[in-house]
Amino acid sequence: MGKLMVIVLLFAFTPLLFSQETNQSTALDKKVRAFLDGHSREWHDMNVPKADGKLLYDIIIKNNYTRGLEIGTSTGHSAIWMAWALSKTGGKLITVEIDEARYKTALENFKKAGVSQYIDARLADAHELVPKLKGPFDFVFSDADKDWYRNYFDVVARNLVVGGCYTSHNVSDRSRGSFGLGAYVDYLKGLKNFETTFDDSGAGLAISYKKSEK
Repeated sequence: MGKLMVIVLLFAFTPLLFSQETNQSTALDKKVRAFLDGHSREWHDMNVPKADGKLLYDIIIKNNYTRGLEIGTSTGHSAIWMAWALSKTGGKLITVEIDEARYKTALENFKKAGVSQYIDARLADAHELVPKLKGPFDFVFSDADKDWYRNYFDVVARNLVVGGCYTSHNVSDRSRGSFGLGAYVDYLKGLKNFETTFDDSGAGLAISYKKSEK
């Protein structure tokens, strides 16, 4: 087959492939939105509020992140938002949960929302598993035991690519005393190779971008 014919065929099939991808994306968008809207009053049990879920989604989309890690799945609200974003960037999320009941509920929620294929859900103790994850990651969401936040950050930050983002839930510069996280806030703000800002539109989110390795 000649080069000219190959080029002609590529141009002929490109609109069809684009149309199929668009239709699949539209179908997933509708399914995820319907699931989130239908369960909007059910996200208790240590899940994030909608404002934080949307913020996580927006950060991933804006930076075209593809390699996500969540520490603390709960029943899956935040993971659905992140997986939804990663479905658009061609990425995938690893999420870790220690409680079996919450883990099983999360798996069901992922399936109902239509995002299971974008999530690698692990039932494990994050204290043990997270240090073993080699990455590299370009996006991290930490929402597990608050007294272990710095430990999680230190072990994962080295596997975060430059330009990547590490987010910490329930962390606010304005209310630094909540959850006893004042020392963690000071630590983040003192890092020379990270730039940290805070968003208080939901339950508080520290957003730390990695500027360099050191």
